[in-house]
Amino acid sequence: MTGFRAQLAEQRWDDHRFYHHSLVNQSLHFVSACTFLVAYAILFVDPAVASLLAWGVAMTSRQAGHFFFEPKGFDRENGVSHEHKEEIKVGYNLFRKWVLMSIWMSVPVVLLIEPTLFGTIEKPDGVEWYLRHVGIGWLMLGVGAIAFRSVQLFVQRDVETGLVWAVKIVTEPFSDFRLYRGAPVRLLRNVRPAGRAA
Repeated sequence: MTGFRAQLAEQRWDDHRFYHHSLVNQSLHFVSACTFLVAYAILFVDPAVASLLAWGVAMTSRQAGHFFFEPKGFDRENGVSHEHKEEIKVGYNLFRKWVLMSIWMSVPVVLLIEPTLFGTIEKPDGVEWYLRHVGIGWLMLGVGAIAFRSVQLFVQRDVETGLVWAVKIVTEPFSDFRLYRGAPVRLLRNVRPAGRAA
């Protein structure tokens, strides 16, 4: 168990030091963490709504931070290139995130074109039920994405690495809340009104 905890701490630390330099990204991760925690709270009451909240708000804010605000050049603080970070990333690096987010965007489109999913689900009765189907589709995508990458890690590395990564992902909202709760205030302090000297 000590090795499991140590690897979990290492994966969390690598993720933080390599991929969370930007205060905007950290702030968006705080928003994401808060939203995920709310989604976790309602998951067993209304899984479709929980998934719509998790993917529609938490994941979009989280990934926007990575795609648009995190620097992609040489990481002077850690002495590594962006390419090196992408190679050693245990979970979803930016390329794998592009694939995942593309599948995420395709779910509502597929359900719009084929509302019964080729006869496997009941035809939605109105917008609310269409959105509920999208939510369940996104929930299955989330579970599938964690399972798929975990199995990849079982094969590419070892079972423990895959299990540690899965635990890291599921518990990330709690650790991100703790790590980045001060980021929005720090970000606001760094934003200076136009026309004032730096």
